[in-house]
Amino acid sequence: MRRYGRWGKGSRVQELGSQPENHSRKIGKNGVQAPYTPKVVLCPLPVQRECISVHVGQAGVQIGNACWELYCLEHGIQPDGQMPSDKTIGGGDDSFNTFFSETGAGKHVPRAVFVDLEPTVIDEVRTGTYRQLFHPEQLITGKEDAANNYARGHYTIGKELIDLVLDRIRKLFQTNLVPYPRIHFPLATYAPVISAEKAYHEQLSVAEITNACFEPANQMVKCDPRHGKYMACCLLYRGDVVPKDVNAAIAAIKTKRSIQFVDWCPTGFKVGINYQPPTVVPGGDLAKVQRAVCMLSNTTAIAEAWARLDHKFDLMPSLGEWAGEGGGGYELLSFFCELNLHPIKYQVPCTSGLYILGLQSQ
Repeated sequence: MRRYGRWGKGSRVQELGSQPENHSRKIGKNGVQAPYTPKVVLCPLPVQRECISVHVGQAGVQIGNACWELYCLEHGIQPDGQMPSDKTIGGGDDSFNTFFSETGAGKHVPRAVFVDLEPTVIDEVRTGTYRQLFHPEQLITGKEDAANNYARGHYTIGKELIDLVLDRIRKLFQTNLVPYPRIHFPLATYAPVISAEKAYHEQLSVAEITNACFEPANQMVKCDPRHGKYMACCLLYRGDVVPKDVNAAIAAIKTKRSIQFVDWCPTGFKVGINYQPPTVVPGGDLAKVQRAVCMLSNTTAIAEAWARLDHKFDLMPSLGEWAGEGGGGYELLSFFCELNLHPIKYQVPCTSGLYILGLQSQ
């Protein structure tokens, strides 16, 4: 049986490869069972509030500011949080509830928290084009930064803000009706990432953008997926995409030897299709395309990123500043052990589907 649900405007989520467990067959006059025909069950699911975004630090705040500008453009929300009543996007669709909360006055407020130890970057949000969009309590700043010292940010300066941040997140979480399943270290991929000049000469097909998701150049984390094995894949398409083309693209992916899956779980793909084309920010570097895909995957190739971080940890020149800001040896040892376990856990998946410190079960 295929299951459909909502994840955006005009979209549906389809779980491929699942079979009905219990079904009945009609018995003919000659006593022979008629062949079973699987049915597609369409069940309208209510769009509920799902996501809380937390943007931390200079990079997190700047990326978050750009993301919320894009979200507003996609949902037709103005910089002041108002959605014009004469603009019927999606025919009264309320999919904006995934990221926005609507007040009694009709204003749409992002369900997000911006946090930074020094106010410079968040002040750009407070005085920028979308300054009326965010609730003032969602923009949390300190007075000075951590000066690239983790212990200073964790034990001293950051400790002064943690209670305020947790309190604000707790308020947002208490209004969140759908718990989001915890996913450990997913690898995000997006395609196509092309300029306007290149897009003018070509329009990538569904098969081409699907294949691009498995190429190293399109990964949001620097790692080569060809060096690992996939445990799960979720493909979210937007634009001019039909299920027939998606099924054909996935079938072609499974036949490639360079793309490997673990042998202890089925090679199923979860697929979502949103028929609204991707939106781009005016004047941006990305081209407006007819179709795009975002893939979230759980792959052992991400161990490369953990190994790099582990190597950088070993190259720390001095631990004196760490100790001076309240960092202790026990915490340092705990961080070191946990950091070393991540690449080991992803190194060799056991055939039984369990990880035992990276050692393959016999």
